Amino acid sequence: MKTGLAMGMKGLAIATALALAGPSIAQEATNAAAPAAEAAPAAQPAALPEALAGYTRMQQTPGIGQPIPGGIDLQQQFTPIGREAGGMTAYLLNPVIIGISLLVFVLLAWVVIRYRYSAQEHASRTTHNFTIEVIWTLVPALILLVIAFPSFRLLANQYHPPETDLTIKVTGHQWYWSYEYPDYGDLSFDSVMLDEEDAKKNGDPYLLDVDSRVVVPAGKKVKLLITGADVIHSWAVPSFWVKLDAVPGKINQAWFQVDRPGVYYGQCSELCGVRHGFMPIAVEVLPEEDFKRWVRMKQQEDGIELTGPGIAVAPSDIETGAPAAAPAA
Repeated sequence: MKTGLAMGMKGLAIATALALAGPSIAQEATNAAAPAAEAAPAAQPAALPEALAGYTRMQQTPGIGQPIPGGIDLQQQFTPIGREAGGMTAYLLNPVIIGISLLVFVLLAWVVIRYRYSAQEHASRTTHNFTIEVIWTLVPALILLVIAFPSFRLLANQYHPPETDLTIKVTGHQWYWSYEYPDYGDLSFDSVMLDEEDAKKNGDPYLLDVDSRVVVPAGKKVKLLITGADVIHSWAVPSFWVKLDAVPGKINQAWFQVDRPGVYYGQCSELCGVRHGFMPIAVEVLPEEDFKRWVRMKQQEDGIELTGPGIAVAPSDIETGAPAAAPAA
């Protein structure tokens, strides 16, 4: 009995000693490990090389790609279709319209003055004139034929695009746009108008700029697949000569190619609801390498593996010595 009691007391003493010594032993182990941790810090992600660096948001150029205060002419055109249509307007349609208007005005003035009541002793009873009827039938027909051929060519070029380099899906919502890049891992984002304070802070035009612009490479042919999510919208950028309805349940197609880097603005031009006037469009055209940097940056932000034409980065482009922030494709 005494032996059992002695053994019990001995066990209790050992347990008490261990309990008291435990914290100090743990503290000593922690203190001993601290210098080692300071000497060998945790591996940090490698700094991104130039090939993976982001891009700087481009500043707009006043008077380019946007309305001009007091302007009465078409916006300056920056696409092949826009230049073709602008040339047709300036050198064919406008002269025809001005010529017809002047002719009608002169004829009307001549009739009013020459055949006024006070200048006629006897009213003419002429009811037909074969020559005049032939002239006013043939001349308008010839004018329409002259206009028709370049019009058909323009329509064919506009709605039958050549082989394109980039496809963007455009969806209109009440009241903002969303964009998807299927060639680049289905990269997608929404584009919402900047409020007045943010636009002023960024130096961007209020009611025209957005938080996330459409970004495309300069000199490349871009195909747009345009649809609507709720009601009919219209994706329109006047300086591209693009204006196409976004119809729910239907995909319309347009294209453009811009060689000059810059920022170009448009707006929804279909009455789509109470905030119709507050869903602008901003297209940022970058040099090709800057466009690739933008794609890589957006893919990294969204957790998408670097993918797409010219986007993959060789392992040699990434700094060694520590795990890279994003794996090379």
